[in-house]
Amino acid sequence: MVTFNALPWVERALESVRGHETIVVDHGSTDGTLELVRERFPDARLIEEENKGLGGGSNAGMRVASGDYFLLLNSDAWALDGALERLVAFAGAHPEAAVVGPKLLNPDGTLQRSVRGFPTLWRLATEYLFLRKLAPRSRALNAFYGAGFAHDEPREAEFLMGACLLVRREAADTVGLFDEDFFMFSEETDWCYRFRQAGWKVLFTPDAEFVHVGGATTRRDWGPMFREQLRGHLRFLAKHRGAREAERARRLLLASLRLRGVLFPGERGRTYADAARWLAGSSVEELLLR
Repeated sequence: MVTFNALPWVERALESVRGHETIVVDHGSTDGTLELVRERFPDARLIEEENKGLGGGSNAGMRVASGDYFLLLNSDAWALDGALERLVAFAGAHPEAAVVGPKLLNPDGTLQRSVRGFPTLWRLATEYLFLRKLAPRSRALNAFYGAGFAHDEPREAEFLMGACLLVRREAADTVGLFDEDFFMFSEETDWCYRFRQAGWKVLFTPDAEFVHVGGATTRRDWGPMFREQLRGHLRFLAKHRGAREAERARRLLLASLRLRGVLFPGERGRTYADAARWLAGSSVEELLLR
């Protein structure tokens, strides 16, 4: 678990996996997270380091972990009764799976759709130009968000939201850990893509349920986090589709965010307009430098 000012949810998250080897990698919390972990979870191994992003922090934890699987759990997510054991049992029954993801629920018990499709120019257009709103159930317009995936039976996915992932150590040993060039957002996208390229599967199971609050950290500073989200798309495309495709994506995102900056009032519109100026001011190569 990677933490950065993780109150108030981190206690519930850690309590839900108590009794298992637990590693907390903290990136500079000042809100009492460190004190809570030390007091309430003395058996957890606590690593304090500079903020290396979610992927970098997860890597630091995995490098010192033991066992056949890594459970990567957000600090605002927690297992329901028996969910972790069912997740591990499912992975054991499917040795071809590098990654297994559970059903995610919102705090009110409703489904949180966690299956995703790899970014392409078309898929980014359906999201950032609102095309998916025209036919919400259409796979052609909603593949980015796993349209047609009912979340009611075990199935293979392109990639899964990183709020809770069970990862087979053997698979991670074959393809490597997270690419730490992805600071925040798209690190799990890249990892699942690499697993699939190496012949492993990414599987979803509804038999294990976890609750995920969602955005508990990113909402605090959404402007910079939104830019990191855009940077993640560009980095993924540059890495796996080439510089030209990433440049096409930059232009697509720039046009869509300029439009959003006009259409949306208030803070939301200003966030989009600021992101558009950021995209307009540099090349993809410069944007990918942090």
